[in-house]
Amino acid sequence: MRTQDHHLEGLYGLPAFTFPAPGETTRLPEPDAVAWRIGYERWTSEEPWAETFGRFCAEVDTTRVRALIVGNWHDMESDDPSEVIEALLSKRDRLPALRSMFLGDITDIECKLSRISQTDVTPLLAGFPALEEFGVRAGEGVSMEGVMRLEFPALRHTALRRLTVESSGLPVEVVRGVGASDLPALEHLELWLGSSDEGVDCCEVADLEPILSGARLPRLRHLALRNSEILDEVAAAMASAPVVARLDVLDLSLGTLGDDGAAALLGGQPLTHLKRLDLHHNFLSEPFRQRIRQALEPAGVEMDLDQDDAESYVGGDGTVWREICVGPVSY
Repeated sequence: MRTQDHHLEGLYGLPAFTFPAPGETTRLPEPDAVAWRIGYERWTSEEPWAETFGRFCAEVDTTRVRALIVGNWHDMESDDPSEVIEALLSKRDRLPALRSMFLGDITDIECKLSRISQTDVTPLLAGFPALEEFGVRAGEGVSMEGVMRLEFPALRHTALRRLTVESSGLPVEVVRGVGASDLPALEHLELWLGSSDEGVDCCEVADLEPILSGARLPRLRHLALRNSEILDEVAAAMASAPVVARLDVLDLSLGTLGDDGAAALLGGQPLTHLKRLDLHHNFLSEPFRQRIRQALEPAGVEMDLDQDDAESYVGGDGTVWREICVGPVSY
């Protein structure tokens, strides 16, 4: 099983730079030369995230900042990032050049992906209408107030070119919200659909139809539906999905794709126009991997068909269960 072992190394084509902790004398780079990470590795600093962000705004010319990476915010399992979102929105007038944001740059050792508390993140998109890239890692936290899951109600955003949502169990309402959104500039969409373990109400193929039709995504060129337990069904839908014809990259990696899904892909609409097909972490037999190569290599399609560390297990009734790459973790 894959883990989130490392923090982001960059964002928006800029190298990541962690804003120094209190007392550190690190020389600061130019404001527009890096993607600024706000937040420290868990257990290394007691300073609340909002205070770190306040120091950042006082010491850096934020009018030139182009990319922000939001790291740990206190206890990610029992606190959602509502205060983080409020702090960012309170300074939006001082961030006119901001074009990229990632919410939840949290490693596996700090907090398992499935346990990262989240909330409605769309106020950030509404508050930053010039944002071109937005990414988030999301799980399901629990507090005295209840379950804290990611929310993404439908919205319109005319500047967003790249949207990434990493999850081990993406709520169906989020998928529906993305599908119902008007995102005319979106070129890259990456959704980690996850699995329904621990009672998460994940999507079915029918919930993906607005995305697969491409009606609200006229500029989409990179579609990644990853880390999913229903990839055979998704692959079957791709065989006739209108959006596929205009894609440069199709990514169905990190999930449970097997020979049935591969057969559907090969039997559907041509994929020879693709620049890249990513199916890594799969359960394909060697004959099907060979069939895919034979179909697409002559057209120059770059492919990743590696199985990596894909794992399966046999249940008590003899049923074979395939594991997605990053699944829910129980404590």
